[in-house]
Amino acid sequence: MPSGGDTAELSPVIIGAGPAGLTAAYQLAKAGVPSVVLEADNVVGGISRTAERNGWKFDIGGHRFFTKVKPVERLWHEILSDDDFLLRPRMSRIFYDGDFYDYPLRAVNALRNLGPIEAARCVASYGWVRIRPPADQSNFETWTAARFGWRLYGMFFKTYTEKVWGVDASEIQADWAAQRIKNLSLLSAVVNSLLPRRNQKDITSLIEEFDYPRFGPGMMWERCAELVEAKGSEVRLESPVVALHHRDGLVHTVVSEADGEQTHHDATHVVSSMPFPLLIKAMSPPAPADVLAAAAELKFRDFLTVALVVPVDDGFPDNWIYIHSPDVEVGRVQNFGQWSPDLVKDGRTCLGLEYFVNEGDHLWTMADDDLIELGKAELATLGLLDPTHVTEGYVVRMPKAYPMYDEHYAANVTTLREWIEANASNVMPVGRNGMHKYNNQDHSMYTAMLSVENILGAQHDVWSVNVEAEYHEESVVDLRAGRTANPETTAALL
Repeated sequence: MPSGGDTAELSPVIIGAGPAGLTAAYQLAKAGVPSVVLEADNVVGGISRTAERNGWKFDIGGHRFFTKVKPVERLWHEILSDDDFLLRPRMSRIFYDGDFYDYPLRAVNALRNLGPIEAARCVASYGWVRIRPPADQSNFETWTAARFGWRLYGMFFKTYTEKVWGVDASEIQADWAAQRIKNLSLLSAVVNSLLPRRNQKDITSLIEEFDYPRFGPGMMWERCAELVEAKGSEVRLESPVVALHHRDGLVHTVVSEADGEQTHHDATHVVSSMPFPLLIKAMSPPAPADVLAAAAELKFRDFLTVALVVPVDDGFPDNWIYIHSPDVEVGRVQNFGQWSPDLVKDGRTCLGLEYFVNEGDHLWTMADDDLIELGKAELATLGLLDPTHVTEGYVVRMPKAYPMYDEHYAANVTTLREWIEANASNVMPVGRNGMHKYNNQDHSMYTAMLSVENILGAQHDVWSVNVEAEYHEESVVDLRAGRTANPETTAALL
């Protein structure tokens, strides 16, 4: 398997044209190595695409361009010019029990909404868990309660988390809480709320501004695909991978299918961002039964957006609002006009209602017109919108948006990793779905960047990227030394 200085003999195949796959293709092209990118969908960008309907542009979930991984930040500004980015103020709130709560927490706002009696109860609940913390903090519920108290957990974490995952919060592993909440706790949130306002970047949940491409995140990946193809690589859309033929511990051929015809691609290396279980299922000859069983147990949560066009005055100042009310199914509402004025049209904005679903369930299979009516009714129920003001509506569905962190996911991922390393060692899983890790866009890109360096002769441990609480947006891992390091130090090493 050629590597290092034998770049002329390299024939990498990249599966997936999302942030991880296209980053790999881009980095390879910069090193003079052309590749073939195989994408099952008809657009690039994966979950970081920008969907468009009738001139309205929708971000799938809202993508802040903020990172402490300096090589990724440099790459963003290498692909797009500075003029392509807008510096956006971050504003988000929690809607709970008819009131808006600033997020991050502001002490005066929270006290006013909760009232002195309920606020005192929340503080007492937090004090109690500091004295008697839950003995088992391996799941989301107990991990979060230990940092905020049971009362605040019930108000501000339980309902929303169960909307996202569709299961009881106690069934979600603490790994996800460690990634999303990081080092934020009630104490740190209150301290932050009392300090002078600033662009807080130490705790990712508290950053107050971020970069954003003026036409949405898909702008980044559409441009990246153009640059990749200009350097001699291919990006093939609607070309799902149906088989990977392996022997003697390596994959030698990747088979894609388009228009009913199969194409065989010789491969010295495979960079894969396709869902990890589907990668395993595509192996030929097949993986053994226990590995296939582990793959089958890895689950995903799917996602859909109901976009409602309204007069700009019917919007809100937030980028997004978390909906913690159990009375409605919507989990979060974006105001796309607050992300970029170039996503919307003069005098109107677009509200994106986010529903967390399972592919094939009642929401996923509901007709678009019925989903639009549901969205209008739910915002009316919450008192956030007069439904008669909606002039247009659209639906965007996104399968396999979130890898599920259930009780057995870590063991199942380990089983798949070990089999790949033993039987297809030139296959490099990258990105959120490729590694079944809840990576943000920047970390997905970073896994691809390091994988390309490995193809060229390095020996990074790519699985060390985003090691939950210790890595996520807090520091960059010095992968050579196996320790955390300052981002600038790591950037100099790469």
